[in-house]
Amino acid sequence: MAKEAIKGGEFIIRETACEDIFTPEDYTEEQGMIAQTCLDFINQEVIPNLDRIDAMEEGLMPSLLEKAGELGLLSMSVPQELGGMGVDFPTSLLATEYTGRGHSFSVAYGAHTGIGTLPTLYYGTEAQKAKYIPKLASGEWKAAYCLTEPSSGSDANSGKTKAVLSEDGKTYTIDGQKMWITNGGFADIFTVFAKIGDDKNLTGFIVDAHSEGITLNPEEKKMGIKGSSTRQVFFNNVKVPAENLLGEREGGFKIALNILNIGRIKLAGGVLGGCKEAINHSVKYANAREQFGRPISKYGAIQHKIGEQIIKTFSLESAAYRLAQDIDNAIHALADGGMEKSKATLKGIEEFAAECAMLKVIGSDALDYCVDEGVQIHGGMGYSAESAIERAYRDARINKIFEGTNEINRLLTVDMILKKAMKGKLDLMGPAMAISGELMSIPDFEEPSTELFAAEKKYLQNYKKTILMVAGTAAQKLMMTLSKEQEILMNIADIANAIYTCESTLLRVEKMVKSKGEAACAVYIDIVRTLIFDAADAINKAGKDALMSFVDADELTMMLMGLKRFTKVAAFNTKDARRRIAAVAIEKNEYSFSDATNRA
Repeated sequence: MAKEAIKGGEFIIRETACEDIFTPEDYTEEQGMIAQTCLDFINQEVIPNLDRIDAMEEGLMPSLLEKAGELGLLSMSVPQELGGMGVDFPTSLLATEYTGRGHSFSVAYGAHTGIGTLPTLYYGTEAQKAKYIPKLASGEWKAAYCLTEPSSGSDANSGKTKAVLSEDGKTYTIDGQKMWITNGGFADIFTVFAKIGDDKNLTGFIVDAHSEGITLNPEEKKMGIKGSSTRQVFFNNVKVPAENLLGEREGGFKIALNILNIGRIKLAGGVLGGCKEAINHSVKYANAREQFGRPISKYGAIQHKIGEQIIKTFSLESAAYRLAQDIDNAIHALADGGMEKSKATLKGIEEFAAECAMLKVIGSDALDYCVDEGVQIHGGMGYSAESAIERAYRDARINKIFEGTNEINRLLTVDMILKKAMKGKLDLMGPAMAISGELMSIPDFEEPSTELFAAEKKYLQNYKKTILMVAGTAAQKLMMTLSKEQEILMNIADIANAIYTCESTLLRVEKMVKSKGEAACAVYIDIVRTLIFDAADAINKAGKDALMSFVDADELTMMLMGLKRFTKVAAFNTKDARRRIAAVAIEKNEYSFSDATNRA
């Protein structure tokens, strides 16, 4: 019998075989060529022009998008019948990764191909798709997404922009204000969210950005991504044809949520490219900069930083591409079952909405670390605007705010997984109850296995017991008030993020070892062992913080003992492991732990 595909959130209670995940080592020659095309475009068209881009040179960003369109880079997710390449989800994520090194261009690219194009592609009528998608795919038209308002950020459905239908039913009149609109200064098409009459929920509209009544504020002055067009957009008595209503009336909030799910996993791909580039800058500078008669890359403090940059980047990559393939599998299963492809795509991504939120946090935190330590490795030069790492540092900060803040995404992670459990789509309570019984039992002292990764797999099983114990107890004791306990929810989310990252990395390295042998994968084994060892303390701290905030003293002692048992790991020399990891990059003068372009 065929093995049932994993469901969203099920990683907490289900073991996965390494053969069942996709890794970057699985990319084909064709996918490598796509990655190389993206990388060549960034290196030839974007990087040499970063100062001009950041200076907002008139017409430069639109022209770069048009050039990207000529190469097919704007049409990855667009079906061939609409002028696109129609690639699978992992390949589209690969393109996002390799364009993710392009600073402000990456933001414009991501907004156009993602939130700018996908609402019409996935929710538009056949007539709407035929009219707009080919020109968006080619770059002839540029797109922007108008959701956020001055009084509605995370609470998007509280927006006040209004749409009034004319008496003859032929046009809507839109009035309102939107802010932080990426690509707003040059977009041809806006996806606008407004409320019709007294509706409680938003409705989506496709709006010609050149319509009478649309005005723009000057470009926002920002900390980073200075070359990205960001404007306020005002709608004053703007007429929109009734046939430009997108999807169903009051269906706009659902459109916004589903498109944000895509944006979150795509952001993880984009920041992955940024992480690798930050490491490249760090290693090259550390090798070139000499102090006390030797390159600073020879010193342990610098090696620690580079080693940790690599661990965070490699583990992010492992998790992102595992998720991308799981999403793609879900999409294909739904399409094979007779569901229309665009609906199957949305449903497949929605299935893994919690993991998308997790990857957004994992990714933006990883990039934040890589650029921060990159500046530190550069020392005073890192603070100079002449250094590439200075721009990377400033540009990275927005990613913890984009696509919903990291705090909102951590809250959403737990909320979505618990709701699945409450609906019977995910059996969390059964395993959680089993953990309660285990806390009362004598600890297991079975003989340890000598199989490679046997210890790490046991640690992961225990980490999963930790989240079941903490989340299960919180749901049982706090019930309906749990949603108000944001600190506890974020503690649980942090545990989930650590588990997913550790497991994804372990499965990837295990798969590599089976293919190449243990000796050839020694540095990757160091990566996964260091990651899992360090996760024990982080999970223990998050679990302890959560339990001590709501468990009674009598029960707390037993649960803390259980937490200590579930996060116990054998001694491991992470200092030497990080040095070995860093040594590989230092020797090759770049991040060299994965590269799809070498398939080309």
